[in-house]
Amino acid sequence: MNPHRYAQPEIEAIYRVIRERRDMRHFLPDAVAPELLQRLLQAAHHAPSVGFMQPWRFLRIRSAALRRQIHALVEQERIATAQALGQREQEFMRLKVEGILECGEVLVAALMDQRERHVFGRRTMPQMDLASLSCALQNMWLAARAEGLGMGWVSLFDPAALAQLLRMPDGAAPVAVLCLGHVPAFYDKPMLEQEQWAARQPLADLVFDDHWPAGEEGSA
Repeated sequence: MNPHRYAQPEIEAIYRVIRERRDMRHFLPDAVAPELLQRLLQAAHHAPSVGFMQPWRFLRIRSAALRRQIHALVEQERIATAQALGQREQEFMRLKVEGILECGEVLVAALMDQRERHVFGRRTMPQMDLASLSCALQNMWLAARAEGLGMGWVSLFDPAALAQLLRMPDGAAPVAVLCLGHVPAFYDKPMLEQEQWAARQPLADLVFDDHWPAGEEGSA
């Protein structure tokens, strides 16, 4: 018997929240209680980070005018993305890709400035700062789902334009616009799977032993 193992109901709850987490785009306008928002931010802040650098920074967007400006940036990139998709342009334009104007809270998750000071774990892989922030966002996502709140990660924006809009210092980089709030319902499946945009790949096709298999894309 493993003495470090959680009780079975707790284990089942962890796997359940992983399965049922969704990238949400449909929200109710109801406010998020301040203490609940604080719990979600604490969950993010307890994420692992390479060299314990804690590169995450969160900007809570409280101004309605600023929220509309962020939405306008996202809309610009949504149109540009659709055009870049070629034959799938109209199919993409029918998708709902964000809920910035509807959700209870909008947060912008960013990487801090002066990250070059942190060498531990990043000397050959500087992108590990982004990996660390991604862990923080996943923590928040799972905590939000457990609390009954939806969260959506929006990446359709010009980072330089958003950084300027938010008056970020040189070197800081916005990574995600987070839509957070109450929802009418959670999707049964990931929305892009429901809309038949893409399908989940079989795990067996993504796990290899020892070497990259011959014939796989990118192999020599």
